[in-house]
Amino acid sequence: MPTVAPLDLEGHVAGVAFLGDVPFFAESSGLIHRLDHGHKTVEAHEGLLSCIRDEATDTLLTGGEDGKVLRVQADGATSEIASVPRKWISQVAAGPQGAVGYAYGKTAHVRLADGTVKDFTEERTVEGIAFAPKGMRIALARYNGVSLHWVAMAGQPTDLEWKGAHTGVTFSPDGRFVVTTMQENALHGWKLDIKPGAETRHMRMTGYPAKVKSVSWSAKGKWLASSGAPAAIVWPFQAKDGPMGKAPLELGTRANIMVTQVCCHPVEEIAAIGYADGMILVVRFADAKEVLLRRPGKGAITAMAWSKNGRQLAFGSEAGDCGVVDIAG
Repeated sequence: MPTVAPLDLEGHVAGVAFLGDVPFFAESSGLIHRLDHGHKTVEAHEGLLSCIRDEATDTLLTGGEDGKVLRVQADGATSEIASVPRKWISQVAAGPQGAVGYAYGKTAHVRLADGTVKDFTEERTVEGIAFAPKGMRIALARYNGVSLHWVAMAGQPTDLEWKGAHTGVTFSPDGRFVVTTMQENALHGWKLDIKPGAETRHMRMTGYPAKVKSVSWSAKGKWLASSGAPAAIVWPFQAKDGPMGKAPLELGTRANIMVTQVCCHPVEEIAAIGYADGMILVVRFADAKEVLLRRPGKGAITAMAWSKNGRQLAFGSEAGDCGVVDIAG
């Protein structure tokens, strides 16, 4: 068994991340904990709704029930990026060149490094926001599809339409595909064809017994792992048309125990899989070989993150059960 350094917090863990070698654990209460030569705490928000790592700056971006968007440094220092009183900031995204995206209601905002803020208003509530891997472009998930906006240019967005409520959005690492989580038990994808006038190709990824709340791209973007079933459902994206006409891998299958979180390794084609009973497996795509990282514990796994070198995995649960698993051995 790999070694586990446990950390017992009060409540629901909304996000985990490594900044450098230091693991961070963000509680829904608004407290952010870090294990840096001891347990240290930052009071970030009055209610935390979102927490992601900004790869470009190796910082955390957080949004809260207090209407604030914060940047948290590796030493725990915080700076305010935006403050919108009486609004809940449940969506934040990290972009290139220090850009930060956030959304509330029907409007998404992108704050550039020089402090300029660009606004993008939709007809329906913005449910998800993501930056393209190249170029300053954002995807906004909404009812009946996704809108793609170029941040620096005024102009009409590209509309990717599909009936239903889209609750989150992600670009593939190579920028060829956009995939959304949906209110129904499904993912939906679009192939972005750069040829003018080319028809957008749809990708329906259905058959889940529950809503998909966690997705994770493999290191080179060949696979997209997802929760929402009693196994990690891993769709192949190697071919030019992605998973169309292909069956997904089903990894880490457990009878009647749902996968709640997936987190692909930063280098290898393996994924950490967290379950509703607190168990964590790591599974290899090539042959479905499993290694137990953590036995069942308190609460469903709600967040996981690999260290940059892929030798440690940080995790948190809905009951505040947290820890770092060292798999170097």
